[in-house]
Amino acid sequence: MSTSTSPAVSRAETAAETAPTAPEILLELVDEQGRTIGTAEKLSAHQAPGQLHRAFSVFLFDARGRMLLQQRALGKYHSPGVWSNTCCGHPYPGEAPFAAAARRTAEELGAAPVRLQAAGTVTYHHPDEATGLVEKEYNHLFVGIAADEQDPDPDEVAAVRLVTASELAELRASTTFSVWFGSVLDAALPAVRELVPDAGW
Repeated sequence: MSTSTSPAVSRAETAAETAPTAPEILLELVDEQGRTIGTAEKLSAHQAPGQLHRAFSVFLFDARGRMLLQQRALGKYHSPGVWSNTCCGHPYPGEAPFAAAARRTAEELGAAPVRLQAAGTVTYHHPDEATGLVEKEYNHLFVGIAADEQDPDPDEVAAVRLVTASELAELRASTTFSVWFGSVLDAALPAVRELVPDAGW
């Protein structure tokens, strides 16, 4: 018995074969001094044992010196649902870290920082047991002042919260934070204390 293929099925298969795929997100690979040495696809850079790549972390504060935290959206493949600093991410290859930090903060929170300034760099290597991924990053730190109101992108941010230093300590003792949070916070604290000197940080 001969068989035939439905024209509709053939068209669907052809469309699936020729449909454009989402472009790869590339990260900038760096050496221990932060010098660019190449690029890698985002997921592959985070798979064990990890590839050292450029990243940024932002800490924003309100007028009272409270830190703005975000809870990462549950749909994110990396560290979903955990609390972390105001914003973190990766510059596009060739993009200045400051520009990437300002851009991504506005995209995630729906409001650009009122003030943003560099706060040094930190390098770390943190496996994430929950996902099996690895954070191996040369991270550019930024501190600044948040807009009065945010309108977070729900695909990126599940919730936001303003906390004092003591409230942050309590929250860290009772819930899960991103594996990189402690490293970036410790490295940013000198700049934080200059930015909001009377806030108890």
